[in-house]
Amino acid sequence: MSDHDFETVLYRELTPEIVRVIMNRPEARNAQDLQLTYDLNDAFDRGAQDPKVKVMILSGAGPHFSSGHDMRGGNGKAMSDFETVGTWGSFDAPGAEGAMAREEEIYLGMCRRWRNIPKPIIAEVQGKTIAGGLMLVWICDIIVCSEDAEFRDLVVGWGIPGVEYFAHPWELGHRKAREMLFTSDWVSAQDAYRLGMVNQVVPREELSAYTEAMARKIAEKPSFGLKMTKEAINQAQDAQGQWNALQSAFMMHTLAHTHWRELTGRGLYTAEEAPKVPGTYKP
Repeated sequence: MSDHDFETVLYRELTPEIVRVIMNRPEARNAQDLQLTYDLNDAFDRGAQDPKVKVMILSGAGPHFSSGHDMRGGNGKAMSDFETVGTWGSFDAPGAEGAMAREEEIYLGMCRRWRNIPKPIIAEVQGKTIAGGLMLVWICDIIVCSEDAEFRDLVVGWGIPGVEYFAHPWELGHRKAREMLFTSDWVSAQDAYRLGMVNQVVPREELSAYTEAMARKIAEKPSFGLKMTKEAINQAQDAQGQWNALQSAFMMHTLAHTHWRELTGRGLYTAEEAPKVPGTYKP
Protein backbone atom coordinates (compact mmCIF):
# COMPACT_ATOMS: atom_id res chain seq x y z
CA MET A 1 0.00 0.00 0.00
CA SER A 2 1.11 3.60 -0.56
CA ASP A 3 -0.26 7.15 -0.47
CA HIS A 4 -3.99 7.46 -1.02
CA ASP A 5 -6.45 10.35 -1.19
CA PHE A 6 -9.94 10.02 0.24
CA GLU A 7 -12.45 12.82 -0.30
CA THR A 8 -11.67 14.54 3.01
CA VAL A 9 -8.67 12.60 4.34
CA LEU A 10 -5.11 12.14 3.07
CA TYR A 11 -3.23 8.91 3.73
CA ARG A 12 0.53 9.40 3.53
CA GLU A 13 3.20 6.73 3.94
CA LEU A 14 6.17 8.28 5.74
CA THR A 15 8.00 4.97 5.91
CA PRO A 16 6.70 1.44 5.33
CA GLU A 17 6.05 1.27 9.11
CA ILE A 18 4.59 4.78 9.68
CA VAL A 19 1.61 6.47 8.02
CA ARG A 20 -0.06 9.83 8.46
CA VAL A 21 -3.86 10.08 8.44
CA ILE A 22 -4.57 13.76 7.74
CA MET A 23 -8.00 15.34 8.10
CA ASN A 24 -8.18 17.60 5.07
CA ARG A 25 -11.02 20.09 5.53
CA PRO A 26 -8.93 23.13 6.50
CA GLU A 27 -11.55 25.54 5.17
CA ALA A 28 -13.98 24.06 7.71
CA ARG A 29 -11.29 23.73 10.38
CA ASN A 30 -11.61 19.95 9.94
CA ALA A 31 -15.19 19.89 11.18
CA GLN A 32 -16.59 16.36 11.20
CA ASP A 33 -19.32 15.60 8.72
CA LEU A 34 -20.34 12.10 7.66
CA GLN A 35 -17.85 12.11 4.82
CA LEU A 36 -14.93 12.90 7.11
CA THR A 37 -16.05 10.28 9.64
CA TYR A 38 -16.22 7.48 7.09
CA ASP A 39 -13.07 8.63 5.31
CA LEU A 40 -11.25 8.48 8.63
CA ASN A 41 -12.61 5.01 9.22
CA ASP A 42 -11.45 3.84 5.79
CA ALA A 43 -8.01 5.37 6.32
CA PHE A 44 -7.62 3.77 9.74
CA ASP A 45 -8.73 0.43 8.31
CA ARG A 46 -6.17 0.78 5.53
CA GLY A 47 -3.38 1.25 8.07
CA ALA A 48 -4.68 -1.42 10.41
CA GLN A 49 -4.85 -4.03 7.64
CA ASP A 50 -1.42 -3.27 6.19
CA PRO A 51 0.96 -5.76 7.87
CA LYS A 52 3.93 -3.43 7.38
CA VAL A 53 2.35 -0.49 9.26
CA LYS A 54 3.20 -0.31 12.95
CA VAL A 55 2.23 3.28 13.87
CA MET A 56 -0.32 5.82 12.62
CA ILE A 57 -0.27 9.58 13.14
CA LEU A 58 -3.59 11.45 13.15
CA SER A 59 -3.29 15.13 12.25
CA GLY A 60 -5.36 17.95 10.78
CA ALA A 61 -4.54 20.23 7.86
CA GLY A 62 -4.63 23.99 8.44
CA PRO A 63 -4.30 26.14 11.56
CA HIS A 64 -6.51 24.03 13.86
CA PHE A 65 -6.84 20.34 14.63
CA SER A 66 -10.66 20.16 14.69
CA SER A 67 -13.65 22.43 15.25
CA GLY A 68 -15.81 19.45 16.20
CA HIS A 69 -19.03 18.25 14.61
CA ASP A 70 -20.09 19.99 11.42
CA MET A 71 -23.32 21.58 12.61
CA ARG A 72 -24.31 22.52 9.08
CA GLY A 73 -24.42 18.99 7.72
CA GLY A 74 -21.27 19.08 5.59
CA ASN A 75 -21.75 17.96 2.00
CA GLY A 76 -25.38 16.99 2.59
CA LYS A 77 -24.92 13.22 2.38
CA ALA A 78 -27.12 10.94 4.49
CA MET A 79 -26.39 7.74 6.39
CA SER A 80 -27.73 5.77 3.43
CA ASP A 81 -24.85 7.08 1.33
CA PHE A 82 -22.28 5.17 3.42
CA GLU A 83 -21.55 1.58 4.33
CA THR A 84 -22.07 1.61 8.08
CA VAL A 85 -19.88 -0.41 10.44
CA GLY A 86 -22.24 -0.95 13.40
CA THR A 87 -25.44 -2.94 13.75
CA TRP A 88 -28.01 -0.44 15.03
CA GLY A 89 -29.77 0.66 11.85
CA SER A 90 -33.11 2.53 11.79
CA PHE A 91 -31.21 5.78 11.31
CA ASP A 92 -34.28 7.54 9.91
CA ALA A 93 -36.68 6.43 12.64
CA PRO A 94 -38.66 9.27 14.26
CA GLY A 95 -38.03 10.67 17.72
CA ALA A 96 -35.04 9.61 19.77
CA GLU A 97 -34.69 6.24 18.03
CA GLY A 98 -33.15 7.48 14.80
CA ALA A 99 -31.03 10.13 16.47
CA MET A 100 -29.64 7.65 18.97
CA ALA A 101 -28.87 5.13 16.24
CA ARG A 102 -26.97 7.73 14.22
CA GLU A 103 -24.90 8.90 17.18
CA GLU A 104 -24.22 5.34 18.28
CA GLU A 105 -22.87 4.60 14.80
CA ILE A 106 -20.84 7.70 13.96
CA TYR A 107 -19.71 8.86 17.40
CA LEU A 108 -19.69 6.38 20.29
CA GLY A 109 -19.37 3.22 18.21
CA MET A 110 -16.88 4.66 15.74
CA CYS A 111 -14.68 6.08 18.49
CA ARG A 112 -14.73 2.78 20.33
CA ARG A 113 -13.74 1.03 17.10
CA TRP A 114 -10.82 3.39 16.48
CA ARG A 115 -9.65 3.27 20.08
CA ASN A 116 -9.38 -0.53 19.78
CA ILE A 117 -7.32 -0.58 16.57
CA PRO A 118 -4.44 -2.88 17.56
CA LYS A 119 -1.72 -0.46 16.48
CA PRO A 120 -0.50 2.69 18.26
CA ILE A 121 -2.03 5.96 17.03
CA ILE A 122 -0.40 9.29 17.84
CA ALA A 123 -2.47 12.49 17.77
CA GLU A 124 -0.58 15.53 16.47
CA VAL A 125 -2.59 18.50 17.68
CA GLN A 126 -2.24 22.19 16.85
CA GLY A 127 -4.44 25.21 17.46
CA LYS A 128 -7.98 24.67 18.66
CA THR A 129 -9.80 21.41 19.36
CA ILE A 130 -13.49 21.90 20.11
CA ALA A 131 -16.17 19.49 21.40
CA GLY A 132 -16.40 16.62 18.90
CA GLY A 133 -12.74 17.15 18.04
CA LEU A 134 -11.87 15.98 21.55
CA MET A 135 -13.14 12.52 20.68
CA LEU A 136 -10.67 12.28 17.82
CA VAL A 137 -7.83 13.18 20.17
CA TRP A 138 -8.93 10.86 22.96
CA ILE A 139 -9.10 7.70 20.86
CA CYS A 140 -5.37 8.03 20.25
CA ASP A 141 -2.74 6.30 22.38
CA ILE A 142 -0.34 9.23 22.59
CA ILE A 143 -1.08 12.95 22.24
CA VAL A 144 1.58 15.45 21.19
CA CYS A 145 0.45 19.06 20.91
CA SER A 146 1.87 22.46 20.11
CA GLU A 147 2.28 25.15 22.75
CA ASP A 148 -0.66 27.07 21.30
CA ALA A 149 -3.07 24.12 21.47
CA GLU A 150 -6.35 24.64 23.35
CA PHE A 151 -9.21 22.27 24.16
CA ARG A 152 -12.86 23.08 24.82
CA ASP A 153 -16.24 21.36 25.21
CA LEU A 154 -19.14 23.82 25.29
CA VAL A 155 -22.17 21.63 24.65
CA VAL A 156 -23.36 21.92 28.25
CA GLY A 157 -24.53 25.32 27.02
CA TRP A 158 -27.12 23.44 24.97
CA GLY A 159 -28.23 21.42 27.99
CA ILE A 160 -26.21 18.37 26.89
CA PRO A 161 -23.63 16.67 29.19
CA GLY A 162 -20.57 16.84 26.95
CA VAL A 163 -19.79 15.15 23.66
CA GLU A 164 -20.91 11.61 22.89
CA TYR A 165 -17.60 9.90 23.73
CA PHE A 166 -17.61 11.15 27.32
CA ALA A 167 -14.00 10.51 28.34
CA HIS A 168 -13.53 13.83 30.15
CA PRO A 169 -13.15 12.44 33.71
CA TRP A 170 -10.72 9.80 32.47
CA GLU A 171 -8.59 12.23 30.49
CA LEU A 172 -8.58 15.26 32.82
CA GLY A 173 -9.58 13.93 36.23
CA HIS A 174 -13.04 14.59 37.59
CA ARG A 175 -12.31 18.03 39.09
CA LYS A 176 -10.95 19.59 35.90
CA ALA A 177 -13.60 17.78 33.85
CA ARG A 178 -16.29 19.49 35.93
CA GLU A 179 -14.66 22.88 35.47
CA MET A 180 -14.21 22.39 31.72
CA LEU A 181 -17.83 21.36 31.21
CA PHE A 182 -19.55 23.69 33.68
CA THR A 183 -17.72 26.81 32.45
CA SER A 184 -17.00 25.93 28.79
CA ASP A 185 -13.57 27.50 29.34
CA TRP A 186 -10.53 26.51 27.29
CA VAL A 187 -8.00 24.04 28.66
CA SER A 188 -4.49 25.07 27.64
CA ALA A 189 -1.82 22.74 26.34
CA GLN A 190 0.15 23.31 29.52
CA ASP A 191 -2.81 22.41 31.79
CA ALA A 192 -3.58 19.37 29.64
CA TYR A 193 0.03 18.23 30.05
CA ARG A 194 0.01 18.87 33.79
CA LEU A 195 -3.16 16.82 34.17
CA GLY A 196 -1.88 13.94 32.06
CA MET A 197 -4.21 14.38 29.08
CA VAL A 198 -1.33 15.02 26.66
CA ASN A 199 2.09 13.41 26.59
CA GLN A 200 4.25 16.21 25.24
CA VAL A 201 3.97 19.94 24.44
CA VAL A 202 6.40 21.34 21.87
CA PRO A 203 6.83 24.56 19.86
CA ARG A 204 4.50 24.61 16.89
CA GLU A 205 7.33 24.72 14.36
CA GLU A 206 8.72 21.50 15.87
CA LEU A 207 5.41 19.64 16.19
CA SER A 208 5.51 17.45 13.08
CA ALA A 209 9.20 16.59 13.39
CA TYR A 210 8.82 15.70 17.08
CA THR A 211 5.78 13.51 16.41
CA GLU A 212 7.47 11.70 13.56
CA ALA A 213 10.58 11.10 15.66
CA MET A 214 8.43 9.52 18.37
CA ALA A 215 6.67 7.38 15.75
CA ARG A 216 10.05 6.14 14.48
CA LYS A 217 11.10 5.19 18.01
CA ILE A 218 7.86 3.23 18.47
CA ALA A 219 8.21 1.59 15.04
CA GLU A 220 11.51 0.03 16.16
CA LYS A 221 9.53 -2.31 18.41
CA PRO A 222 8.08 -5.62 17.18
CA SER A 223 4.55 -5.32 15.82
CA PHE A 224 3.11 -8.06 18.03
CA GLY A 225 4.63 -6.52 21.14
CA LEU A 226 2.99 -3.18 20.32
CA LYS A 227 -0.37 -4.84 19.70
CA MET A 228 -0.29 -6.81 22.94
CA THR A 229 0.84 -3.81 24.98
CA LYS A 230 -1.98 -1.66 23.60
CA GLU A 231 -4.47 -4.43 24.30
CA ALA A 232 -3.20 -4.82 27.87
CA ILE A 233 -3.58 -1.10 28.59
CA ASN A 234 -7.02 -0.93 26.97
CA GLN A 235 -8.16 -3.90 29.03
CA ALA A 236 -6.87 -2.25 32.20
CA GLN A 237 -8.99 0.82 31.44
CA ASP A 238 -12.02 -1.34 30.70
CA ALA A 239 -11.52 -3.28 33.94
CA GLN A 240 -11.57 0.08 35.75
CA GLY A 241 -15.01 0.71 34.26
CA GLN A 242 -14.24 3.17 31.49
CA TRP A 243 -16.40 1.55 28.81
CA ASN A 244 -19.39 1.12 31.13
CA ALA A 245 -19.09 4.77 32.15
CA LEU A 246 -18.92 5.90 28.50
CA GLN A 247 -22.03 3.90 27.64
CA SER A 248 -23.96 5.34 30.59
CA ALA A 249 -22.95 8.89 29.71
CA PHE A 250 -23.99 8.29 26.10
CA MET A 251 -27.51 7.41 27.28
CA MET A 252 -27.66 10.69 29.20
CA HIS A 253 -26.34 12.54 26.17
CA THR A 254 -29.06 11.01 24.01
CA LEU A 255 -31.77 11.98 26.50
CA ALA A 256 -30.48 15.55 26.79
CA HIS A 257 -30.03 15.90 23.02
CA THR A 258 -33.60 14.73 22.45
CA HIS A 259 -34.81 17.18 25.10
CA TRP A 260 -32.92 20.01 23.36
CA ARG A 261 -34.47 19.16 20.00
CA GLU A 262 -37.93 19.03 21.62
CA LEU A 263 -37.46 22.47 23.17
CA THR A 264 -35.91 24.16 20.15
CA GLY A 265 -37.48 22.25 17.27
CA ARG A 266 -34.04 22.01 15.64
CA GLY A 267 -31.60 19.32 14.65
CA LEU A 268 -28.65 20.52 12.64
CA TYR A 269 -28.27 24.23 12.09
CA THR A 270 -28.77 25.92 8.77
CA ALA A 271 -25.88 27.67 7.05
CA GLU A 272 -27.27 31.00 8.21
CA GLU A 273 -27.57 29.91 11.85
CA ALA A 274 -24.27 28.06 12.20
CA PRO A 275 -21.94 31.08 12.52
CA LYS A 276 -24.04 32.27 15.48
CA VAL A 277 -23.56 29.06 17.42
CA PRO A 278 -20.53 29.00 19.75
CA GLY A 279 -17.98 26.43 18.68
CA THR A 280 -19.13 25.91 15.12
CA TYR A 281 -16.71 26.86 12.43
CA LYS A 282 -16.99 30.01 10.38
CA PRO A 283 -15.96 30.03 6.73
